[in-house]
Amino acid sequence: MMASKLIKPPAVVQLLKRNGITMVHLYDANPEALTALANTNIKVGVSLPNQYLALAAGSTLYALQWVQSNVKAYPGTKINHVAVGNEVFHQQPELTPQLLPAMKNIQAALVSVGLADAVKVVTPIALDALTKSFPPSEGQFRDDIAQSVMRPLIDFLDRTGSHLTFNYYPYLAYRDHPDQINLDYVLFRPNKGQLDKGTGLMYYNMFDAMVDAVFHAVEKLSSSSEHGRGRILSGSDSSASFIESGSANGGGTTGPAAADNLGEQKSVSAAATPANAQTYNNNLISKILRGTGTPYKPNAVISGYIFSLFNEDLKPGDDDERSFGLFYPNGTPVYKVDFVNPGPAPATPTPTPAGSSWCTANAAVSDKQLQDALDYACANGADCSAIQPGKTCYQPNTVVAHASYAFNDFYQRKSGTCDFNGAASIVYQKPTGTCDASAPAAASWCVANTAVGDTRLQAALDYACSNGADCSAIQRGGRCFDPDTKEVHASYAFNDYYKRNGRTEQSCNFDGCGSVVHQQPSELRSVHPILPSIFFL
Repeated sequence: MMASKLIKPPAVVQLLKRNGITMVHLYDANPEALTALANTNIKVGVSLPNQYLALAAGSTLYALQWVQSNVKAYPGTKINHVAVGNEVFHQQPELTPQLLPAMKNIQAALVSVGLADAVKVVTPIALDALTKSFPPSEGQFRDDIAQSVMRPLIDFLDRTGSHLTFNYYPYLAYRDHPDQINLDYVLFRPNKGQLDKGTGLMYYNMFDAMVDAVFHAVEKLSSSSEHGRGRILSGSDSSASFIESGSANGGGTTGPAAADNLGEQKSVSAAATPANAQTYNNNLISKILRGTGTPYKPNAVISGYIFSLFNEDLKPGDDDERSFGLFYPNGTPVYKVDFVNPGPAPATPTPTPAGSSWCTANAAVSDKQLQDALDYACANGADCSAIQPGKTCYQPNTVVAHASYAFNDFYQRKSGTCDFNGAASIVYQKPTGTCDASAPAAASWCVANTAVGDTRLQAALDYACSNGADCSAIQRGGRCFDPDTKEVHASYAFNDYYKRNGRTEQSCNFDGCGSVVHQQPSELRSVHPILPSIFFL
């Protein structure tokens, strides 16, 4: 709200309604805004600013008076959270000892006025609370806050049914390190991705990487604790909430005609353009509306707020932070954003795990290690029905082949998870002999095993022809008699028998004389052409 000529709160409410915006977060508890938002069904978050943190921490009476004046006083407004402080560790680290006491006192005040179920206490945290955010698997809270602050803070959030909230800004990371970060990776556009070697996961946008870094940091905090683990630390809460994420648009305070008028603007990044901001925010909104999680937590429920509603020419700090708005202060859109209908999914990455990469078994490890990893994959989401006896991909019946099938199915379903403690690796060329269980049944054939010798092949051929296979085409003068070899005739007879008997492993055995393959053999291409699938009823 730090903008000159800003439209009045009632007009802002109409702007929210026209754009289908159902939640809004305030950086204070502005009375005009809270009054205008009453009876609108728009959920509202209010804030206790950093300058009042010490007062709320040191006095339960102050906390109660604050809640009474800024929350309870607006019964018609759907206030759903109170943000206590904002990026305290980053903006005012000297207030760190007061953060949790202030949150507890605000929570106690909400309990005393009967609003603790409807209104949750949160605190937005900047990502520099982590020592490292890439690769995500190395995400870890800073030593100075991990056990002393974050652990009890998360315990508090667990007990009160609230959530851990962060601010995620891929744009700022790019602005500070444009020579090290691919802009396409920031904006959800096609890119080569970044591999997290710790998990084997590929990341195709920085937002997902940042969110997963926090998930990993929380898990490390949990594993280092000797105490019981609550909902968040145990990992049962797979939600990712953020109070801020957005991208600078480059300028303007009143409308397109004033796009170059942003105060004494001197240091706006070249990436701060309306087009880039639109790309980032629309892709982020689409991701959230579509309900897609992250590579590490595919089922994570992500929710949060786009920063910010308006460009703010009166805001102190970095110049480009004044131009994060979706709208100019007069209500004119800086660019179009759809909060209701998800647009096209963010562009498919290159290469995609599902289309251009595969997870294969590492034949160098022991069969036991492969079997254990195979069992894990099948028990944790991979569909292993096709590698059961008699099914499409059971042959070849080896641990390596079955493990490769299971690992790859798990990999495609789990957004690129391929490690299995060293039992697997990602390849970018389709492995020879890969079985596709989703292919039609005609994508498998029964062929002769020439290693058994002509005598056994002839006996098996005679058996097939005497027990249902139509062998008329391989009789002398028949259309498939040539080439006149035992292997070709046996393959024809075996395959015809196989097709007529359900394409099971047992129907292509012939006492070891036959085997199932999933690429059409050359001998069957010449003697048994595939006819068009046209049927008349």
